[in-house]
Amino acid sequence: MHRDEHGDVDGNRAPVSAEREVDGNRVPATGRAQGVPSERPSAARPQGRTGGRGNKDAAVVLVAPERLHKVLAQAGVGSRREIEEWILAGRVSVNGLPAAVGQKVSAADKVRVNGKLVELRMKQRLPRVLLYHKPEGEIVSRDDPEGRASVFMKLPKLRGGRWVAVGRLDINTSGLLVFTTSGELANRLMHPRYGLEREYAVRLVGELTVEQRDQLLAGVELEDGPARFNSVFDKGGEGTNHWYHVTIGEGRNREVRRMFEAIGLTVSRLMRVRYGPIQLPPRLKRGMTMDLPEQEVQALETALKSAVPESGSDASSAPVGRPEGQRRSGRRPARSRKPQQAES
Repeated sequence: MHRDEHGDVDGNRAPVSAEREVDGNRVPATGRAQGVPSERPSAARPQGRTGGRGNKDAAVVLVAPERLHKVLAQAGVGSRREIEEWILAGRVSVNGLPAAVGQKVSAADKVRVNGKLVELRMKQRLPRVLLYHKPEGEIVSRDDPEGRASVFMKLPKLRGGRWVAVGRLDINTSGLLVFTTSGELANRLMHPRYGLEREYAVRLVGELTVEQRDQLLAGVELEDGPARFNSVFDKGGEGTNHWYHVTIGEGRNREVRRMFEAIGLTVSRLMRVRYGPIQLPPRLKRGMTMDLPEQEVQALETALKSAVPESGSDASSAPVGRPEGQRRSGRRPARSRKPQQAES
């Protein structure tokens, strides 16, 4: 702990007073800098006052374990300087034992000042949601025997956690990838029963006819079952530079490309621009990441929790990353060294 010549403690100015309280006794303050005007005296704070101004509604809400003197200061018990003195004097206890300066506490701990309980509550930490603008040439896998560039090399490092990819894109597809630190959130975002739309910008070799568009909207037969687009929008262009935007409510392996191949057209470029309610931000350049703001993460979690899956389904039953429709069997399959399949 550092205290400067003006009484600052770790960068925080301690209350200046003609008196201070130690072990319940008022004693003259010493060492106050000359010429510093007196602030509100600490004597105005009742002895032994605990957090919440006498009611439980003002309890300290913790996101993670915090230092004891900071927690008690947030509860309004006293200044950090006073609290440290009280800790040294043995007037603060944690779980029935004398507290120590610098000790961290959580909502599960019983903190008392002068024998009076200070109420602590734990607030659930929001998961991080990270957006990444994937360029072509990168794979969405941590383990590749060919040693190709991986999107995970571009993500910020985490302490005590790992990034979970929400869906995948193949090596030749660019655009929006979503990552999160919450497996539960990733599961809800990927589960087909929630029907979150994916939107893609597609460049075709050739032009899509009205009949072909209607066929894609009605559904085409693929080797792993029928597939259909929810919408197809013409975005203009000529020849080999004709762009369309399509939306689809699932993400099977290379599904968008295979659907166009099924009607005799070739995709020359594919880019995901939206996943559910999350748009690819225009300012997010290729190879760059950005965190989704906390208020948007909260809104996303609330929307997903309030969504009701189709009747007879359980959206939590399909583990993260398992291909759609595949259930866990009683026997664990052998681990494959091949990268997992990409959506498009």
